[in-house]
Amino acid sequence: MLVSAKEMLDKAREGKYAVGQFNINNLEWTKAILLTAQECNSPVILGVSEGAGKYMTGFKTVAEMVKAMDESLGITVPVALHLDHGSYEGCYKCIKAGFTSIMFDGSHFPIEENIAKTTELVNVAHNLGLSIEAEVGAIGGEEDGVIGKGECADPNECKMIADLGVDFLAAGIGNIHGKYPANWEGLSFETLAAVNEKVGDMPLVLHGGTGIPDDQIKKAISLGVAKINVNTECQLVFQEATRAYIEAGKDLQGKGFDPRKLLAPGFEAIKAKVKEKMELFGSVNKA
Repeated sequence: MLVSAKEMLDKAREGKYAVGQFNINNLEWTKAILLTAQECNSPVILGVSEGAGKYMTGFKTVAEMVKAMDESLGITVPVALHLDHGSYEGCYKCIKAGFTSIMFDGSHFPIEENIAKTTELVNVAHNLGLSIEAEVGAIGGEEDGVIGKGECADPNECKMIADLGVDFLAAGIGNIHGKYPANWEGLSFETLAAVNEKVGDMPLVLHGGTGIPDDQIKKAISLGVAKINVNTECQLVFQEATRAYIEAGKDLQGKGFDPRKLLAPGFEAIKAKVKEKMELFGSVNKA
């Protein structure tokens, strides 16, 4: 049974560990993440971008697949199905489809409009028992065609959004989506500490978890980060494992590839990467 992300993140914040959000793009990714969470006895959040939702023929298809897979695999750890960087319209689509958590990314709106839309969505989500994430300060890199510069959030604006009743907050602290450039200056812990002080016990979210050094990950957790998003690393290991299988020439035999065999190495690579991240985040045996 899928659950809201609120309880798992409140526990993570209190326990000084983080729950991983791993984005899903197809059946294999979903299965790999669910099985690894069960094996690690770790709570997990399945993230779905609007682009991935469209690719998988819509949010209803995604929600039904995840619910059925969760039941069929006998998953007993807490699992939340979460819209990642959702638009105003996308949030309503996911609520209707049966997601248990949403993120409204109003960071590109003027703060007044961000507040108005977030307030409305908080009320709708909470009336239905869903959790909701908001964002202040654009996350750098590209997400579904939207490019952010990696701005650092204004701690006072973070408090304004937190006070609206959101369950967890993504604050830009110099983090970016995708690969980090060689000249990246690192996370702004000064900003994170100031945000943490302003929002009290609210769980904070670190987007762009790929490529951040382990010591910075752990320091961020110590300063209130309770949810860390990982996508690019999974994409990279899936790609590498699939390419190696093809280049090895296995399963050719004049008949083409069996998709189940073709995707198996990537499936195992994602399982290994998710386990590695759960261990780093400290969420193993926290279900």
